[in-house]
Formats: sequence, structure tokens, C-alpha cells
Amino acid sequence: MPISERLNPVFAAPRSAPPLPGVDALEKARQCLIVALDVRDGAAAIALADRLEGRCSWLKVGLELFTATGPAILEPLLRRGHRVFLDLKFHDIPNTVAGAVRSAAGWGVHMLTIHAAGGPLMLAAAREAIQGLADPPELLAVTVLTSMDAAQQSAIGLENSPGDQVELLGRLGLDAGIRGFVCSPHEVARLRAVTGPEAILVTPGIRPAGAATGDQMRVATPAETLLRGSSYLVVGRPITLAPDPAEAAEVILREMAEALAS
Repeated sequence: MPISERLNPVFAAPRSAPPLPGVDALEKARQCLIVALDVRDGAAAIALADRLEGRCSWLKVGLELFTATGPAILEPLLRRGHRVFLDLKFHDIPNTVAGAVRSAAGWGVHMLTIHAAGGPLMLAAAREAIQGLADPPELLAVTVLTSMDAAQQSAIGLENSPGDQVELLGRLGLDAGIRGFVCSPHEVARLRAVTGPEAILVTPGIRPAGAATGDQMRVATPAETLLRGSSYLVVGRPITLAPDPAEAAEVILREMAEALAS
């Protein structure tokens, strides 16, 4: 079974396919919502996971939480039956990234990020590092951070627009054998056109209508992003900082379900 189908069967078929018969749209939404556990320590992460029980299948462990706890946080989340997206965005020389990917794969996580800007040799080394593993994580190449706009890119010497840069890095990843990518809602339709229906596209920068954007530059609503071709939505502060995270998650899930049913 292709890894895209094993991770998320909802999006294994082309985007034009009709809704799967007999599959509840709300359950499909739960399968593709990733809640970012961007909290200060392990106790806060476990408490939040408990409050969200039954609302989502996926939890994201990023730099803030991983730096506070190390890999110890992964086991209790996996034991609760969650799928874990480890978002550490490895970016180094090829040999170092390959070693880091092999180590992370041993923790049992299901998705893992590397920076596409590391170049074709680094991307190929990361892919080769998980070849032959019985149940490898899906490698996701991060294209352009959602905090970056044209002015931010120009400041670091990138004259491409964010959309052009995402497409360039997407093609680079495909050539290196990568089939999963992270991009903002603004580029997901363009990247889907490049990658085809089988690629896994994970999209942060999700903000319900009326929500504060914070430091995110390129955002969209959950429904807009799914309809543009995203496979998974990463939602952090609109859920984690809400007075009632479970209710906030339910509101987002209902919007996602309506989009999926359409």
C-alpha cells in the first residue's frame, strides 16, 4: 500500500474523486487535522492531548516542546494512540541530516520534516536514510515558512516570489524522491498541480475566519485550504490558546467536514 494511502486514505485518490461512500465527513476531518502542541513542557502537552481526546488523530511536536522534553514526550503520545508529526525541520550537511533522520525514525513517529532548501544532495541523503525500514516515517520537505513574505525573502537574497520558490523547491524534492511537502495555504493549489494527487501536502498557517494571524504571513481558513488540495491541516494557536481547546477544535472540524463533503 502506498505510504500516502496508509497515512491518509482520504487523499489517496485524485482530488476530483467523489466522497468515499459510507465514510463520515467529520471522521475524515479528524483524520487530517494535526494539532500543534506548541507548549512549554511535557505536562502541558499531555494535558492538552487529554483535552483533545477523540477530536484529532494527529499531534505535532515541534522545536519548542522537543527542546523542553527531548524524545521522552513521544512515547506517552504514541501510547495514547496518536499519530505523531515530528516537526524539527532538519537542515544541515547531507551526512548529518541522514543520521538525524535515522535516529528520529527509530522513535516511531509517523511524519518528519526536513528543509527543502538543504538542496538535492541533502534531500536524497534523507530519503536514503529511511530506505529499507519496516515502517518509516513520511519525509516532508518544508518549502517556504508561512512567516515569510516577499520582503522577508528579499532580505535573505531570494528574489523569487514565495509561490515561485515553493514550486522550485517542490520540483527539487520530487527529483530527489521526496513525496511529501509543507507549504502555506497560498501555494498549496500550485504545489498540488506540480506534485499530482499522490503527494502528501501538509499546510500550516490555518486561521478560522476572524482569528488573529500572529506572526503568520500567508494564511487561509480550513475550508479554503482543503479545497485547494491540502492533505493535512496544522492548527496551533486557534486551538491551543482558546479558552476551551476541545470546542475550538470541534468548530474547525465542522468547517473541514463541510468542505470535505462538498
